[in-house]
Amino acid sequence: MFLQNYWYAAAWSTEVGCTPFARTICNEPVVLYRTQAGSVVAMEDRCCHRRLPLRMGKIVGDNLQCHYHGLTFEPSGRCVKVPGQALVPPNAKVRTYPVKERYGLVWLFLGSAQLADESAIPDYHWITDPDWGAKGAYFHVKAHYLLIVENLLDLTHLAFVHATTIGNSAVVESADVQFKRGPLSVDVRRSMKNSAPPPTYVRAGGFTGNIDRWQFINFVPPGFVRLETGGCDAGREGDPSARRITLRNLNIVTPETETSTHYLWAQCHDFDVRNSKLTEMIFEDVQQAFLQDVTVFEAQQQCIELRPEAPEIDVNGDAGGLQARRIVRELLDLQAARARPIA
Repeated sequence: MFLQNYWYAAAWSTEVGCTPFARTICNEPVVLYRTQAGSVVAMEDRCCHRRLPLRMGKIVGDNLQCHYHGLTFEPSGRCVKVPGQALVPPNAKVRTYPVKERYGLVWLFLGSAQLADESAIPDYHWITDPDWGAKGAYFHVKAHYLLIVENLLDLTHLAFVHATTIGNSAVVESADVQFKRGPLSVDVRRSMKNSAPPPTYVRAGGFTGNIDRWQFINFVPPGFVRLETGGCDAGREGDPSARRITLRNLNIVTPETETSTHYLWAQCHDFDVRNSKLTEMIFEDVQQAFLQDVTVFEAQQQCIELRPEAPEIDVNGDAGGLQARRIVRELLDLQAARARPIA
């Protein structure tokens, strides 16, 4: 079961063009395309006639034509043509979804269209802000989306999974950790004073000695995790001559099914922002780390499916992920209660 009355990022804007593009979101098959004016349309990926996926069809003007019998649907989802007959059945239509493009992403609202408040789309402005260097990517992950959320809220794994890029022992042994649970959010703040910089920080920031390092992590449901990380020369916070870097790691974790996920993410930096080589270097280091994470997620999922009844223990580092899971569970329970008919 997934949360319905929420915006989900379906794709990067660059992925959607003038040919049908299919993606399953929370078990809902969706087909997307652009009109001649460039607007994005999102329809249920299933013809209402004989249920052929509409992704197999073609765009005719601003409309989508089914590949099987040529039924043609306008952007509202209403069928406007049935080849071979003049009358179009009044119930010939497919579901459409509210769509919004923002921050270089295509967002869909899966619930009631009347509840599609665009102000509820989480802030990811760093991706398109000219004051930041940024690059994004997409991973298809064969694992439940909350495994990714947990991973991002517990950065102790950096010391073990990402020792060659963004991690070192300081994130486990030297971190001062503060945790806050809000009604619909989780915040984890980690600081590491006078610690050795990880390899990526040395390459990006030119650090030659120890640094004061921070990791601020924010989660809001269903699967949005935004990180601010960075470092400065140890003991020189506030010194304008000190080396300092700030990074934003932005994660949009969109469920596909109970065992697969669309993982859209971007890496941003606020220093030397016009240096495309620097942007690419930081991106490649983080992508290497995230590919290591994908291997972990998919191995976890395989173990879960093999022995779903196997017990787990919890440790201190799990606090953020556990609270994120509780928030999602509470919202799912509330959603189910509202949908339950009154006796």
